[in-house]
Amino acid sequence: MRPDEDDLPDIIDTVMEMGRPTDEPPLDAPSPPLPAAASPHLPAHLEALADRARDYVEAASSANTRRAYASDWKQFASWCRRQGVEMFPPDPQVVGLYITAQASGKVTGDKKPNAVSTIERRLSSLTWNYAQRGQALDRKDRHIATVMAGIRNKHAAPPRQKEAVLPEDLIAMLETLDRGSLRGLRDRAMLLLGFAGGLRRSEIVGLDCGRGQTEDSSGWIEILEKGLLVTLRGKTGWREVEVGRGSSDATCPVVALETWLKLGRIAHGPLFRRVTGQGKAVGAERLNDQEIARLVKRTALAAGVRGDLPEGQREKLFAGHSLRSGLASSAEVDERYVQKQLGHASAEMTRKYQRRRDRFRVNLTKASGL
Repeated sequence: MRPDEDDLPDIIDTVMEMGRPTDEPPLDAPSPPLPAAASPHLPAHLEALADRARDYVEAASSANTRRAYASDWKQFASWCRRQGVEMFPPDPQVVGLYITAQASGKVTGDKKPNAVSTIERRLSSLTWNYAQRGQALDRKDRHIATVMAGIRNKHAAPPRQKEAVLPEDLIAMLETLDRGSLRGLRDRAMLLLGFAGGLRRSEIVGLDCGRGQTEDSSGWIEILEKGLLVTLRGKTGWREVEVGRGSSDATCPVVALETWLKLGRIAHGPLFRRVTGQGKAVGAERLNDQEIARLVKRTALAAGVRGDLPEGQREKLFAGHSLRSGLASSAEVDERYVQKQLGHASAEMTRKYQRRRDRFRVNLTKASGL
């Protein structure tokens, strides 16, 4: 169950309370933020700045990250309570036992061990939550670092990468959509834009028709003569993505988007929205990013992509990320252009996406004389 927004840690309130005695027993779960006017720690003339600071703090991390950190903190608090151990001050030995319980499937009642990636995220979450309360958790302490190293060695599984949707796959997927319906036109535009832009699913649904149109926007578009300019706000700041026009209207992301905007009568606000009224009207609400994953999975299965595999395996292969990795795997251009399009900080990350394109390109077996 996802926690309510009011259950999220309020960093500003936490920082303002750092002067309280350290032996004061804190709550085992984050408390709702205090009204600015009720704060006893700031002069009245600074309350407006405190409100603005809260806005900036919220913008420092995504809503999904805050929800995950709040959920992890609550789970840790519940585990400590059941084991009869104290949460404060942060004790590396207690945390080491907690991550051991996660790896052993003894944190919750389902007795299912957590994945190594989940344990590492929860460890990061504890570090962050303690830091917001003015206390440091030493992850390098042997009770944590050594246990975590052992968990990685014993339980780490090979990475599971989603199947890349290649151009011929995408064309087949587009053919499964109804060109005569608003929903089909919208889905067509989302698939083509996601692929050509190398966009994450959250980036696709977070776009607006123009700059500064909604508060929950993650970017906007500009339709130009030679293509589409997408301005995105990512983890490392703002970046621009150029989406050129296709070789034909049938596969052009710009034409697909223009058609959707025209027939959907969308000129302001969220770019991709729900289609309502038995597919005859366009709503005002922005799509959830899960819709992208469902769309890719549904159309890939309908198009018979990777039909050599059983359907149960095929269902697990495709997700929203398949579009992003598909562009990197198929674009025969200099690596630096792909890196820029995907917004990667390092070339090494881009090379991981290009795995399918570069497989067996160099045959060391033959090169060695065999």
